[in-house]
Amino acid sequence: MTTPLAEVLDGQHTAERRKAARALLRTPLLLAHGAYADEFRLVRRHASELREWFDRNTGWPLQVDAETARLGKIPGMPENATHPAREATRSAAPFGRRRYVLLCLALAALERGEVQIALGRLADQIVLDARDPRLAAAGIRFTLDRRDERLDLAAVVRLLLHLGVLRRVAGDEDAYVSGAGDVLYDVERRVLAGLLATRRGPSTIRAETPADRLTELTAETVFDSDELRFRALRHSLTRRLLDDPVLYYDELTDAELGYLTRQRGFLTARINELTGLVPEVRAEGIAMVDPEDDLTDIRMPESGTRGHITLLLAEYLTAAGGPAVPLADLERRVVELAAEHAGFWSKSAREPGAEEDLAEQAVARLAALGLVDRTADGVVPRPALARYAVGETVVLEPRTSGTARMPSQRKTYLP
Repeated sequence: MTTPLAEVLDGQHTAERRKAARALLRTPLLLAHGAYADEFRLVRRHASELREWFDRNTGWPLQVDAETARLGKIPGMPENATHPAREATRSAAPFGRRRYVLLCLALAALERGEVQIALGRLADQIVLDARDPRLAAAGIRFTLDRRDERLDLAAVVRLLLHLGVLRRVAGDEDAYVSGAGDVLYDVERRVLAGLLATRRGPSTIRAETPADRLTELTAETVFDSDELRFRALRHSLTRRLLDDPVLYYDELTDAELGYLTRQRGFLTARINELTGLVPEVRAEGIAMVDPEDDLTDIRMPESGTRGHITLLLAEYLTAAGGPAVPLADLERRVVELAAEHAGFWSKSAREPGAEEDLAEQAVARLAALGLVDRTADGVVPRPALARYAVGETVVLEPRTSGTARMPSQRKTYLP
């Protein structure tokens, strides 16, 4: 039997829209040129439907023009610090406080600058702006005389290159770091203008503490009707289902939990229709599972020594028992595992003293995946970590054909 043409076209339309939506969730800033040019064209083709969906279900604005597509994602939990900006290199090292400040100062300087700028000129402007008494009072000081400061600036610039804010014309950042040369960039002002995703301009914020400033930046209108309050709840929950690895019920307010209990099927079905994510509903919460495995910045399990360590520590945490496991216990466990898996781990992971960094990175990865919490007492396993608990070995009976099957290990899943 032949499929009617209308059904074929509808299926193609749905597949394209899904690919476009997934591209925006994975990379909220898409450019008409470069690695994501094909995805950008799909987003532009389906911009009207995508804009309506994100506005209704998440409150995220979608702006699309001839050169850029920008989804203004605001996380459901703005205070969550487990997904920092990272270097645009293979190491993908997370940004620290100094790099974040450098990034903000660089963006401010680029906003005031011309369509072309040299790295040395950008550095001079950053040093000048860093003399602000308020920065000095916060303990922030830049001279960029030291190599480590220049390395931080180079990391910031490479992130801006990756985002498309800058386009390299001549030179190389390594030459600048070593003091042997400079770099010239074109400034893509349209991309620069679309970077900020806040409800208010930073210059209008009057709060003093970082937490209060973040709250003001992302604060939304106070709603005074049931319809508007329900819309706010729908936005908050859909954002978290799309963005967070796991949505735990005990993290929700009473109003959010009540709304989710009544509307769970509707919310998860809408997300599944647009993105292909499949809801996995358990006693403690909901995870939107991605069968295509490309809507995440962190994978578990992952290949390589560090990925293996993370998986083994996850199994250890599930078996340890107790509300919290001290980080020192995890470091000792890494030392034991290094001896046990010496033939498979990298040389650097087996060196004395490496266990502290390895345990810290593993815990950071588990926390980013919503599998553990960090407290003053140590690392607290969360219910979803039970996925990585190893049960007793089960030996299966040989097949009737005489071919024996290898023993297997059971995974313990969320109840």
